[in-house]
Amino acid sequence: MQINNTHRELLETTRKKLHANPELSGQEFLTQQFIIDFIKLHCKKKAVKVGGTGVIVKFEGKVKSKNILIRADIDALPIKEVNQFDHKSTFKSISHKCGHDGHTTMLLGLALKLTEQPILNGNIILLFQPSEENGKGAQSVLSDPYFKGLQLDYVYALHNLPGFPLHEIVIKENEFTSNVKSVAIKLHGKTAHAAEPEKGYNPAYTIAKILEFAAEKTNNNSNSEDFFLITPVHVCMGEKAYGISAGYGEVHMTIRSWSKLLMEKECINLIDYTNNLCQEAQLKPEITWLEEFYSNNNEKSAVRFIKEAALSNKLKVSEIATPFKWGEDFGLFTQQYKGAMFGLGAGENTPALHNPDYDFPDEITSTGINLFYKIIIKTIES
Repeated sequence: MQINNTHRELLETTRKKLHANPELSGQEFLTQQFIIDFIKLHCKKKAVKVGGTGVIVKFEGKVKSKNILIRADIDALPIKEVNQFDHKSTFKSISHKCGHDGHTTMLLGLALKLTEQPILNGNIILLFQPSEENGKGAQSVLSDPYFKGLQLDYVYALHNLPGFPLHEIVIKENEFTSNVKSVAIKLHGKTAHAAEPEKGYNPAYTIAKILEFAAEKTNNNSNSEDFFLITPVHVCMGEKAYGISAGYGEVHMTIRSWSKLLMEKECINLIDYTNNLCQEAQLKPEITWLEEFYSNNNEKSAVRFIKEAALSNKLKVSEIATPFKWGEDFGLFTQQYKGAMFGLGAGENTPALHNPDYDFPDEITSTGINLFYKIIIKTIES
């Protein structure tokens, strides 16, 4: 099935409905039901709820072969949309600024194609995954009893990539995205009169030293194997009361690295350094790790199948030299199964991901559908 005008109009309408009705991570209840209703109406298939607000649809072939999972993420972001088109978000501060509305639509389109043009060998599992943006969705699915009963041979996912030409396929073996962890460091001290700060425990200089440590440890050279980036994202302390020496402060940072070992080593160093500083300053530290993303580890044969499928579909393929610095929690799947994540160009002049004016380009929907279909065939035939 090529994407005819009827299907193209249905999918574009579907994508715009999803865009207008975004839901945050872990709250994708209406999106989940929308997917279930679409699959029931257009594909006559059973959809299973997984991972809280996720959905799995299984297409079983008549001949035993490989089990292949294709994944799309379904959650939106807490970003106010500035676009004024008819399908703009109906919520003031929630919008699809990462293109997950488009990813979901591609997978629904793939379900249509598998319904009209079944693949007889093997089983194809379509996963509509929740909570990608906060790094919790992959684990919630992997822990689901239904998912645990699946035996998977290969897993695949894509992400739309503004800045790359429309329809261009972006691949890389081994690490495709960065390992990412977020940390919140809370420093509990003691307030005092601003005229007598020595009678309290002010976290200000400890915060400054932590930020200096972060800058010293950072190697923001993406071409380096030792790429390591600490980015301060939030700092606060005390009150706007000029007679009080602060007695409490917080530092929040994200940490990125290609290497999982380097990540673990430097995170331990950060903890040790912070604890030593707090001991000297008589502060009580409270360190919390948040939103962990594992690097997408693209297996060699999976990347080859993607490349062969793209060339077969007459698509341009770009092999990048260094991973992307952002995190993507599909990495938890590629840490456990053979598979790969790849990129699909969303236009060189398209607003960047997470920009308030971003909108997924509908013209690449059919490209993603047909490529996933061909990847499945290439994988089964191997």
